[in-house]
Amino acid sequence: MNMTEMIRGRRSVRTFDGTPLREEDAGRILEFAGKVENPYELPIQWKLLDRKSDKLSVPVIEGTDTYIAGKMRREAHAEEAFGYSFEKVVLFAGSLGVGTTWIAGTMDRKAFERAMHLSENEVMPCVSPLGYTAKKMSLRETMMRKGVKADSRLNDEKLFFDGAFDKPLAAENAGNLQLALEMVRLAPSAVNGQPWRVVRCGDCVHFYEKRGRGMASDTWDIQKIDMGIALCHFELGAIESGLHPVMDVADPGIPGQDGLIYIASFRIE
Repeated sequence: MNMTEMIRGRRSVRTFDGTPLREEDAGRILEFAGKVENPYELPIQWKLLDRKSDKLSVPVIEGTDTYIAGKMRREAHAEEAFGYSFEKVVLFAGSLGVGTTWIAGTMDRKAFERAMHLSENEVMPCVSPLGYTAKKMSLRETMMRKGVKADSRLNDEKLFFDGAFDKPLAAENAGNLQLALEMVRLAPSAVNGQPWRVVRCGDCVHFYEKRGRGMASDTWDIQKIDMGIALCHFELGAIESGLHPVMDVADPGIPGQDGLIYIASFRIE
């Protein structure tokens, strides 16, 4: 499975063709999810859910009853760990021809949490439907994609920087990091907010979150899930480029980061 090609070709799917998820695909996805690790070494429990038997409601999804969800302990870096791991599951599902989309808010969350037997100290950040893409999007899906400009991404110069936040970096000028940064730019995010800001400093690459209005509460930051996706994409692109990225969490204190939240760094070996 070529992960970077999967990233380039993938889109969120909300309209499915009604074909039940094949048992072999369901088994392979659940098995893969159970083996996925994340840089924070935080465990995630995965489960396949059925809309009818688990009494679930997701108004924005048509044509499938199967969902995958994950739960984990509520602790530091849980959001980033979940985003990193779930994105690998999503990409793997895509390699099998199974459509997916990240869902965090447009669902009956309490019903999903009951189906996952969520305890007080656990969180279930997101879920995804699993099914086979319909030949034509529903009107609802078409309007949703148009509303968030789903096929658009910010320019490199607004996302990537070279040594300081006042020095924009075009991916084409990033040398052996070009593919890795391209994968970051293509990453999905809540309402297509693209909260990642990345600074290259020598052999290190530092990730920051630009928090959007209304995207975080006192206990949960949905954009940190997006940041986990970006970390995953960067690592996949770097590895495919023949690099050895090693992640660490140590704020380098780069000047000019007002309004940004440090997330993590990769050292390229």
